[in-house]
Amino acid sequence: MTDRPTVLVTGGAGYIGSHACRALAAAGYQPVVYDNLSTGHRSFVAGPLAIGDLLDGAALARAFADHKVTAVMHFAAASLVGESMTDPQKYYINNVQGTLSLLQAMRNAGCHRIVFSSTGAVYGNADSKELPEDFPCAPINPYGASKWMIERMLADYRTAYGFGAFCLRYFNASGADPAGGIGELRDNETHLIPRAMMALQGHVDFAVFGDDYDTPDGTAIRDYIHVTDLAAAHVAALKLLETGQAGGSFNLGTGSGFSVREILTAIRQETGREVPHTVKPRRAGDPTYLVADPSAARKVLNFVPRHSDLPTVIRTAWAWHQTAHPLKAR
Repeated sequence: MTDRPTVLVTGGAGYIGSHACRALAAAGYQPVVYDNLSTGHRSFVAGPLAIGDLLDGAALARAFADHKVTAVMHFAAASLVGESMTDPQKYYINNVQGTLSLLQAMRNAGCHRIVFSSTGAVYGNADSKELPEDFPCAPINPYGASKWMIERMLADYRTAYGFGAFCLRYFNASGADPAGGIGELRDNETHLIPRAMMALQGHVDFAVFGDDYDTPDGTAIRDYIHVTDLAAAHVAALKLLETGQAGGSFNLGTGSGFSVREILTAIRQETGREVPHTVKPRRAGDPTYLVADPSAARKVLNFVPRHSDLPTVIRTAWAWHQTAHPLKAR
């Protein structure tokens, strides 16, 4: 093994985790991926891979012991809003119970630094304005509720056990590594931009869910943040933990919102092609407007999105999707 600080990256074979691993390696860390490969891709893994589930305490203990882990980045989670409405048990077991198992393994190993992948979904059905971190958290779906429970757990671990823990609430992760090789790819893709790309390629049908929201064009508005910017923010948070910072909860977004129809227009402008689509009723658990106020992250994490302008998001996602399918290798 290397003498570089070792970071255990749960869910490191997934979309955001794999980008974080590359950012860690570029910053002088040794990422070790811990993933059960249920939704991640073996081909995305950079560095050592420990195959295991968060609920498997023995496998976690081995990973910590074998790799002399100094910190954790925690991405592993079930993350589909719609599925969480129909199968909440899966979300409380995978996300909440799984994180508790991870935290127990961390304590046993004497590892007390964690950067946690949270979500803007903790805010629930928010107002039509940019959300600061002190906006009341009132999630409206079990996915958001499970992430909020984990944030509460981490706050208690900070107080009781001296953990350093950043909870990074990101909004709509999007785009792909400009260097290629990794991007957004799931067997059951529900996210707007990749599903639109797949529709352009003829892989799926595309639907706009709800055109009767209280927004200028009737479709829901979201804040899109490039996955490369998310990865950089995780590394910045880790470096602050190494200086003794306690952490806290921070929004990662741009502060700008785009509607579903605006995204489809941007895709047409970038690709020269219209996304074929139908309009269907709203999905349960989807808020009208979800846009971050990122000013606290700018101040504390020095977080400045460098790749999150909409043309870059669309261009990198489209470049990835033109090479990705029919890639399904685990």
